[in-house]
Amino acid sequence: MSKRNKSGIVYSTDPDFSFDSGEDEEAETLPPASQDLRIWLERKGGGKVATVVRGYTGRLSDLEQLGKQLKSLCGSGGTVKDFEIIVQGDHRDKILAWLQARGYRAKKAGG
Repeated sequence: MSKRNKSGIVYSTDPDFSFDSGEDEEAETLPPASQDLRIWLERKGGGKVATVVRGYTGRLSDLEQLGKQLKSLCGSGGTVKDFEIIVQGDHRDKILAWLQARGYRAKKAGG
């Protein structure tokens, strides 16, 4: 993610300007029924496939916890970065069923 602040301001000539615009506060995590998740299949370098979950709204710590649960469910490696959960391999059906069973609004996306 970019280190630029949310307002897009990179430089100001105002000597009293402050970048403190509430950025330290993380977004409140929405309940599962309010989340609108999309599950993508992407091809990475070398022809490897990865399942990517996008659209999560909330704290990064909660997203990392969800990512850990999904990786454990699939028995696969992966990561959480740029507010996306990336799980190695094609696990779209398994992840979709697991998320929907827990009340998340999720569906497959892409081609």
